[in-house]
Amino acid sequence: MPYLRAMLFSEVIGQSWIKERLREMVSQKRLSHALLFLAKEGSGGLPLALAFSQYLVCEKNNGAAAPSGPSLFGDAPEPTTPTFGIDACGQCPSCQKAAQLIHPDIHYAYPVIPRKSGDKPVSTDYVKEWREFVSQFPYGNAFDWLQFIGAENKQGNITVRECDDINRKLSLKSFERSYKILIMWMPEYLGEAGNKLLKLIEEPPSDTIFVLVAEDDNRILPTILSRTQLVKIPALATSDIEAALQARAQAGAEQARRIASISEGNYREALAQMQHAESDWQGTIREWLNAVMRSGPAAQVKWVDEISKVGRERQKQFLRYFNHLLEQCIHLRTLGPAHVQVADNELDFAARLNKIVSLEQQQAIIQELDKAAYFVERNANPKMLFQALTFKLYHIITDNSLILMN
Repeated sequence: MPYLRAMLFSEVIGQSWIKERLREMVSQKRLSHALLFLAKEGSGGLPLALAFSQYLVCEKNNGAAAPSGPSLFGDAPEPTTPTFGIDACGQCPSCQKAAQLIHPDIHYAYPVIPRKSGDKPVSTDYVKEWREFVSQFPYGNAFDWLQFIGAENKQGNITVRECDDINRKLSLKSFERSYKILIMWMPEYLGEAGNKLLKLIEEPPSDTIFVLVAEDDNRILPTILSRTQLVKIPALATSDIEAALQARAQAGAEQARRIASISEGNYREALAQMQHAESDWQGTIREWLNAVMRSGPAAQVKWVDEISKVGRERQKQFLRYFNHLLEQCIHLRTLGPAHVQVADNELDFAARLNKIVSLEQQQAIIQELDKAAYFVERNANPKMLFQALTFKLYHIITDNSLILMN
């Protein structure tokens, strides 16, 4: 089942305040011609951009339906006044086309790879794959997309030729008396070639809207960044992820609550946790701690070999789950069991961890796990990473050494 069933605000998980802000921009005529949706992974930047673009082109919603021509008596049809509501109608021809990503006035740009040596690809070369990807993984990230199109180790890019194509498409007249919209997903992949878009972004044709959807503004060309209006999209609320998992991924109430609590506002991560719900992360943690505290170097090497083979995504999930347990340890220690809403087995495990490590040691381990997750995301060598992390855990726990916090 697609995770995004229609390109409507009502189908985008949470973010009610952002939706209201976007509606106000339109109704109060404060809509900038260049918006930057800055959204961390899994918080819904792309679904919001898609829903917003449909909202702008919806015929019934904004009164912009194409006129049927003069009447039989030769008088011209009366112009209609836009009256934007709280959402797109989802039924008019423009909405239907926008939902299928085939609206002629909504264009897309995203990282692509050459299919063969010497190719100079543009986004439209991958439009079929793009429609499938958005239908199945609207909360996916750039890594998911590049693997979806078979990039393997190839680096995706938004190329010079893509910029030329954007300039050409947006210079044309709109097809359906609506806005012309460009959704550029992951402008971080736009190199110096992006300077070719500066004039178009600064002085666009009338009723032309740029929507850039990014995760890291530090990787965007400053010349482009300075020409956009920032719309900062926060991480999803835990309650919104919990409700979405139950409604869309058929998760049980307890499973949805547990996964939502460790997903850190990231719906993509929550879905990944659903896929690996059978993973015994507690057992993995127990084995690791035993290797660190009792079994010795041979057991540590064996554990590192095993964890290094499970893949980057599951390594991140493991680190996040360990952090989640340590946070519950701290809550249990400082607030008491009445304020810790976790499954009984997690509560028991947290109580046992509290007997092994102090509050300061738990905080030190959390910092090291956060650093490790950062480096896993950036393709660090897993054996070296987890071996180093094992040494740090040893010194924090057995030597009671907190110097590593710094």
